[in-house]
Amino acid sequence: MTKRPSNSYSQYHAHVYFDEQSLPLATSICEQAGELFAVKVGRIHQRLVGPHPRWSCQLSFDPVQFDRLLPWLEANRQGLSVLVHGVTGDDLADHSTHAAWLGEELPLNLAMFKT
Repeated sequence: MTKRPSNSYSQYHAHVYFDEQSLPLATSICEQAGELFAVKVGRIHQRLVGPHPRWSCQLSFDPVQFDRLLPWLEANRQGLSVLVHGVTGDDLADHSTHAAWLGEELPLNLAMFKT
């Protein structure tokens, strides 16, 4: 069963995953999140970055923003998968133990954190 996000950390990242066809949707979602919730919006990566299995955009936010942003993301993601994780300084744990999903859970390339 896919783990659902819960508000348990002092900082968070959400990674919105997309492909060439869903690029306009993902761009719109990320831009709206920044405007509506004052979250920090990272680059719209049209290539694989880090452990992420698809193109992605990172949203950075805190626990106050979490409670407003997550229901909105769930309602507006239109089928896109979104990885949500705490930011604790332990990249492996953040992308595994602290990871939760909106939509389909995708396999991450965690080997890069196991050096």
